[in-house]
Formats: sequence, structure tokens, C-alpha cells
Amino acid sequence: MSASRSIPNVLTIAGSDPSGGAGIQADLKAFSALGTYGTSVITALTAQNTRGVTGVHPVPADFIAAQLETLFDDVAIDAVKIGMVASRDVAETIRESLTRHRPRWIVLDPVMVAKSGDILVDDAGIRAVREILVPLADLITPNLPEAAVLLDSPTPTSPDAMEALLPALTSLGAQHVLLKGGHLHGERCPDLLASHGQAQWLDGPRIATDNLHGTGCSLSSAIAACLAHNDDLPAAVERAKHWLSDALEASHRLTVGDGHGPVHHFHAWW
Repeated sequence: MSASRSIPNVLTIAGSDPSGGAGIQADLKAFSALGTYGTSVITALTAQNTRGVTGVHPVPADFIAAQLETLFDDVAIDAVKIGMVASRDVAETIRESLTRHRPRWIVLDPVMVAKSGDILVDDAGIRAVREILVPLADLITPNLPEAAVLLDSPTPTSPDAMEALLPALTSLGAQHVLLKGGHLHGERCPDLLASHGQAQWLDGPRIATDNLHGTGCSLSSAIAACLAHNDDLPAAVERAKHWLSDALEASHRLTVGDGHGPVHHFHAWW
């Protein structure tokens, strides 16, 4: 366990983003920025940049299983972040491996909706995430469109609608839910955390920037890193949110592409 090591080991199971702002690359940067050692298992290769995704090449489930087994055979993992999973066989592969090699924390970012609003996975993939991975997770971190897809319901457009959606989300089986309110309009960016049967609003400022590429990946990975340091869950979420706000504030220092640029994961250092 991480208590016996000064630097915890954290794993991301997700797709690759060649532009470096989302997916595996963002996860590893977040892990490093928050003082953990990052490892990765790749579920898909993508052709993408800051303007969008032009292609996805899934990794076969048997090779994902080989990556997981080889890693767990050698490295003690304290926390896991799961990103985009598009098929039932991959979801089942991940569940089987993480059930046998159970880390202390599993954070699921149910990546199903692109910034453009396009649905990234088909109905079978949505069902696989909902039925297989959500009950496996200690924490799920859907944004509002992703929550709507998980529940096959309209996207919430107000804080009251977010609160109304929370019981259905918690009933899917995850122990904790962070419903992210970034898609709401207004000067604030409130998130809603359900933990131990209690709902708590976590307020935060809306940062005036277009550099939003990979924010969901980065936040969920930051939470996993904080949990690996033995933060309790509400404290880990708060710490990760503050870190992401600072990363968004500093994103103007980077010049990456002509679309939605990345956050500055290493804003505290350079």
C-alpha cells in the first residue's frame, strides 16, 4: 500500500491522445504533477488534435488483458483511473483484472460524449460502462451530458436538475459520484459530490479560457493521485479541483494547436 512507500503508484486505463492534452498523456501529466508515479494501459489509439478526433483504433481486449496482467505481476498499484472504454469485452477484461488485483481506489471517468456533443460510443458500449464498470468504481466523475447518456435522460440545465439526477446516478452502483457542472451557464462552476449518503456542493470559479481539452481526464486523474496519497475522498476531490483551476488559469502560457488547447498540468513548476 502507498503508506509503505513515499511515492504512490497510479494506473490509467484509457486511450492515447497524440496532441498530449487528453487521454493517457493528460493522465500521466496529472499523476506526475501531484506527486505520484504514473503507469498506463492503452485501450485505443486515436488520431486527434486540439480541433477534434479523426480516427480511433481500438486495442484488442486480449492485449489489454496482457498489458494489465504484466503490469500487476510486477508493480503494486495504489489507485486506478479508467477512461474511455467502448466495448463490452474490454469492460469485462478490465473488471476481471481489477477484481483480482484490487487497488485501494478506482476512479471511473465515463468518457462517452465529445466536446462537440457527439456520442463517442455505441449503445452496447454505454451499457457496458453502466452495467460493468460503474459498479466496480469507488468514484464516477460524469459531466452533465455523460450523466444524461448513462441514465438515458435529458441533460440537466440547472443546479436543481443536477440534484434531481443524483439519486438515479448513485443507484447505478458506484460508492461515490461527482457530477460535474461545467456545462451549466454562469460565472460559477459548481460540482455536486454524493458520498456516504450525503450530497455536497463544491463551488468553483468558471475560468475564462478556451483551453478546455482534456479537463475531464485531468480532473479524474488528479483525484486518483490525491486518493493514492491517502487523502479522504472529499478532500481529494477538493484538492484536485483547486489544482485544475490553477492549471486552467495558467493554460495561456502554452501554445498548442488552433482549437481547444490543453490545461497547463505543470503550472507550479514552469
